[in-house]
Amino acid sequence: MEPQNTIICRCEDLTLAEVEEVIAEGYTTIEEIKRICRLGMGPCRGSTCLQLIDRILARQRNCGREEIKMPTNRPPLEGIKMKELAGDAGEK
Repeated sequence: MEPQNTIICRCEDLTLAEVEEVIAEGYTTIEEIKRICRLGMGPCRGSTCLQLIDRILARQRNCGREEIKMPTNRPPLEGIKMKELAGDAGEK
């Protein structure tokens, strides 16, 4: 059994206990969990935590990992500078 203070998402500093609490509240898909606690939304884009939550949900739901639907990646896939979003502030 994993310790409850194990970090599942390093970018968002989410522990196993916090993730299991969200699941106990009724959020049972990766997409729902992602929306509630930002799992997988940090700079690494879920490179580690999505695999971990996949295993946790499979164990909680007593099913195979292939039954857990992975979330859709959405742009931007590359970093965007704020000046690109805001436009050139120096334009007149």
